[in-house]
Amino acid sequence: MDPNSDRNDENLSSLDENNKKAAENSVEAKSDAADEEVLKTPELTPYTDENGYPTNIPPKKSKEKVVVEEDDEGEESNLVEHLSELRKQLIKSIAVFLLFFIAAFSTINLWFPYITRGYTLIVLSPMEVISFYTTISAALAFGLSVPFLCHFLWQFVKPGLNERESRFLSLYSPAILILFVAGLAFGYYIVNPLSYTFLVSLGEKNFDVMVSAQEYARFLLLTTMPIGLLFELPVVALFLSAIGILTSGSMKKVRKWSYVVLGVVSALITPPDFFSQLIILIPMIGLYEASIFLVTRTEKRVAAAEAA
Repeated sequence: MDPNSDRNDENLSSLDENNKKAAENSVEAKSDAADEEVLKTPELTPYTDENGYPTNIPPKKSKEKVVVEEDDEGEESNLVEHLSELRKQLIKSIAVFLLFFIAAFSTINLWFPYITRGYTLIVLSPMEVISFYTTISAALAFGLSVPFLCHFLWQFVKPGLNERESRFLSLYSPAILILFVAGLAFGYYIVNPLSYTFLVSLGEKNFDVMVSAQEYARFLLLTTMPIGLLFELPVVALFLSAIGILTSGSMKKVRKWSYVVLGVVSALITPPDFFSQLIILIPMIGLYEASIFLVTRTEKRVAAAEAA
């Protein structure tokens, strides 16, 4: 038996223990180094640069985007202001209309004879009385409210008009009201009585004519309100001329076709008889010729001002 075997075993065991400790120390060192690397590793960044690499610096907003955002905010604020202004003017218009409507409805017995002109009217049901009173009162309230409605409309559209359009409307606003009232008066004093008398006398030859209150109210509105609007033709022509859409030369070229259009319009807005249509067509032709004269005069005045 070799006496050195035990000593060799002891040396081998000591070497194994030293290797084991060295391996453990190496593993611990690697673990510590890994922990240090983890601690040193920066947090993931939510931004990237132009090349796609992560960065902590947020990207700068371009001036174009900022300008677009400011424009969008400005448009939204302008839209809100326009809507609030429109709402304000609508509330004022409705308030004025309701005020005149209540006043007209409460005093209907005072002006009722002027509306019916002493004609014999019949009602077919109790509700027709209320319908007639309401229709006539609303029409009268609207006619009285027109100056105020035009003023409220002017306040709303004035900020969006250029200098020429604003000057035109401020200059011709009284003419708009006067022409509308003149059209109503022409329909009430001329068209309505002549048409009514003609149609009733035509029916009395073969029928017992009985006119209901509701039909008379419809006939009265048909022979007054549309005529008031048609009398605005000169102002419309001047406005189109002021913004460069219409000229006196173009109006003269289409004169014949314009007469045809006026004839069709007069047939649509008047009772279905040739007599009433003729009564409307004659003043419409006169207003068209007056429009040509006014546009020509305006063009000459503008040309003289530019030449000076």
